[in-house]
Amino acid sequence: MPLRDTSAHHTSADRTFQVDLRGLVDLLSHHLYSSPRVYLRELMQNAVDALTARHALEPAASLGIRLYADGTVVRVEDDGVGLTEADVHTFLATIGRSSKRTEHIAEQRADFIGQFGIGLLSCFLVADEIHVLSRSARTPDAPAVEWRGRGDGSYTVRTLPASARPRPGTTVTLTPRADAGEWTRPAQVHALARHFGSLLRHPVTFDDGSGGPGVPVNPDPAPWALTHPTPGARSRALAAYGEEVFGFKPLDTIELDLPAVGLKGIACVLPEAVPAGRRHGHRVHVKGMLLSEQAEEILPDWAFFVRCVVDAESLRPTASRESLYEDDTLAAVRDALADRLRAWIARAAASDPELLHRFLQAHHLAVKSLAVHDDEILRMLLPWLPFETTDGHCTLDEFARTHRTVLVTSSVEEFRQVAAIASAAGLGVVNGGYTYDRELVHRLPEIRPEVTVADLDPATLTAHLDPVDRETELAAAAYLAQARDALAVFDCDVALRTFQPASAPALLVDSREARHERTRSQLAREQDGGLWGDILGALRQEAPRAQLILNQLNPLVRTAVAIDEPELARTSAEALYGQAAMLSRRPLRPAESSLINRSFLDLLAHALRKDS
Repeated sequence: MPLRDTSAHHTSADRTFQVDLRGLVDLLSHHLYSSPRVYLRELMQNAVDALTARHALEPAASLGIRLYADGTVVRVEDDGVGLTEADVHTFLATIGRSSKRTEHIAEQRADFIGQFGIGLLSCFLVADEIHVLSRSARTPDAPAVEWRGRGDGSYTVRTLPASARPRPGTTVTLTPRADAGEWTRPAQVHALARHFGSLLRHPVTFDDGSGGPGVPVNPDPAPWALTHPTPGARSRALAAYGEEVFGFKPLDTIELDLPAVGLKGIACVLPEAVPAGRRHGHRVHVKGMLLSEQAEEILPDWAFFVRCVVDAESLRPTASRESLYEDDTLAAVRDALADRLRAWIARAAASDPELLHRFLQAHHLAVKSLAVHDDEILRMLLPWLPFETTDGHCTLDEFARTHRTVLVTSSVEEFRQVAAIASAAGLGVVNGGYTYDRELVHRLPEIRPEVTVADLDPATLTAHLDPVDRETELAAAAYLAQARDALAVFDCDVALRTFQPASAPALLVDSREARHERTRSQLAREQDGGLWGDILGALRQEAPRAQLILNQLNPLVRTAVAIDEPELARTSAEALYGQAAMLSRRPLRPAESSLINRSFLDLLAHALRKDS
């Protein structure tokens, strides 16, 4: 049986989405914009774009923006291209439609800051009604047009005689709500105008209604746009601007200029070290308007030693105009700015050793992170970078002059265990436990082919400790056996050697990996038979034992190995182990802390009994 066509019985019609303007404004205020203060930036941005459009029609026109705030109203007036009645219906009454997308100015679209058609809605964050009076510059005899938009979503439009606005342009007037006084009082409006518009290319003035002349908001051009009599004067001027903006005196300023994207600005080198990986925000202006004070994305992660202020033409803001849109242009800018920073480091290394020294003192960690991945920086700066060594803090270049074989530890703890003994034995050891250090030390032969680099292991160190003669070994055999028995709970062997310095009674040789493996083995034994025990057993390897190496050159050790009282011998061995563990500066396990306390009290009790 054929199916019957029932389509004729069902009809459909296209419908238009309904917009709850109150809900939309709440969405903007809580999720798109960071603060109600952006309303003034949006109004200034619209005014700047209007001036840009009019300059395309009248390149020689003298145009500007005037702000007014007297505590009862906030007004922004511009000499821009203005709006016709059709424009008002099309753009002001349609959320998301921007005049910057119209065909007659599409070719200049890249010249405008705002392109999303939602900026005017930000005014509802501080006012319940927006009043717009505009007159188009495209038609000589165009009437003035008045538009009133209200927070409930309604609006009215009417045309007025041209005399209502004698000159082309637009005036936006807000009557602030009582709860918006924080953002609309005269002093705050002036401060916000300075904050957002200090680098705008069009003249902006502010009037607080007191009857005086308007105050310039942006009287000075961007500092990098000025000419200076000497390079030194320019450097001082840029440094003074960086100090004014960021609140610190830069160690140096790096001028940034990327003509391909119309970017100019400066990078200020921080005078003090910052935590590794901490990224500072940078001030980014787009076509003069401040976009963000916390733009992290314009520089790579390793460049945390500078803070930048830049003004760009071709970077794209997001819809909120408070961050940058991640695209190929931004990626190219990030790479180009990174090249500028590398070039500054190279120039300092080649021609200004004093500046380089001060820079590395503060930011050696940042440079190390860069050198790990950048062969050019590695070749330039690895010989200059400071490292902790058995010769003290020095550069690898200095260290390699006296040590053709460079040993490097895998942790700070291991370095501290062996530093004094290795130094006395003539071994050249570098602390590789800090971030990037071990990897960089291993790359030293790329710069100094005559140098050999190897990891330090216990066998390398103990090979440089001299054995005692056979008679001394036999005389100490009973004590060493008792010491091994006392320290068996810590999986620790005991040996007798001679090494410098003689003031060191004992050396505890024990790596972090060995301790972890012993802990894993112990857990496997405790969980024997269970699933977790089987897993640990499968991972278990032969756990290397720690070694307590007693120094026969030390008077205390020579006295200890001659003890013939078993309990006192055990206590002295435990005390020597505890002292060596503390000198290693690694975290003590609870059992070790308990042993140190017990051995101290036992030795004290023995001394008191002997005296009495």
